[in-house]
Amino acid sequence: MNNKLYGIILCFLLALPAWKLGKFFPLVGGPVFGIIIGIVIAILLKNRAKFDSGINFASKKVLQYAVILLGFGLNLQTIISVGSSSLPIIVFTISTSLIIAYILAKLINIPTKIATLIGVGSSICGGSAIAATAPVINAHDDEIAQAISVIFLFNVIAALIFPTLGDILNFSNKGFALFAGTAVNDTSSVTATASAWDSIHNTGTQVLDSATIVKLTRTLAIIPITLFLAVYNSKRSSNVNNFSLKKIFPMFIVYFILASIITTVCNYFIEVGVITENISITINNVFSFFKHLSKFFIIMAMVAIGLNTNIKKLILSGAKPLTLGFCCWFAISLVSIGLQKILGIF
Repeated sequence: MNNKLYGIILCFLLALPAWKLGKFFPLVGGPVFGIIIGIVIAILLKNRAKFDSGINFASKKVLQYAVILLGFGLNLQTIISVGSSSLPIIVFTISTSLIIAYILAKLINIPTKIATLIGVGSSICGGSAIAATAPVINAHDDEIAQAISVIFLFNVIAALIFPTLGDILNFSNKGFALFAGTAVNDTSSVTATASAWDSIHNTGTQVLDSATIVKLTRTLAIIPITLFLAVYNSKRSSNVNNFSLKKIFPMFIVYFILASIITTVCNYFIEVGVITENISITINNVFSFFKHLSKFFIIMAMVAIGLNTNIKKLILSGAKPLTLGFCCWFAISLVSIGLQKILGIF
């Protein structure tokens, strides 16, 4: 058997229990379980040389495939028509997080790549944004694991306290949906937070549906952010005279955009009746499969990242990234609340 296959199969098999655990404990999520399982198995695994090439493939290429498939969950038409009202708050919260990440990285001496991953993960969409950004900036597996761990911690805190905080601040349903969609990082935690509000206030899935659209609108920021980072890093690492956009353009982001466009066009044709009902059901099933496969690929990549993570280094370097994660999360929450107050939304 090809040595690469050994590592890929190992990551696949370890991703299965992480996927299941993520279903049972959505607040934690499959990617976090994947990293934990990978770290534990790395400690126990002996003679891992034959697995290494496959593990590295999963942590890099499979991660990119996951981002591409993520595009099949984005209907740009719905996001533009419904999510555009939340755009000012999304732009300000994303900008706030990135600026804070940049400043604190300088002030408390946090490695640039970890700061970038935490800033992007906090401001855009948690694990998915980290998955998209990591290959662009050539982040190491230790750095990805660190960023995912930080994002996870504040996701859990947000999901636990935000519904109560929303009641204290007298949020309307619309206001809380916007708050959850902009101030909670990962999709699973946005779902948990919004669902908790719906359960408490008997609003069906009203807040959940709105918060999800806001969250998907944030996801689109992956495109300009990753393209900017690709250009910026290429200019820093190479001679300006040899700079070529074609050489540094991250093709997996191009495919992500194409997947989003395909989804949008197909949904439009379904809505106007060009595509028959039977075919539309098949198309929706295919897109649904791709979305689930994207989530599984992210978990599989996180298992590989866990297998490549130095647990001692992860623990010893934890304080500064946690500080950065807290500052980004707290600032995003304040900006979301403040702008809603100024705009008269909640």
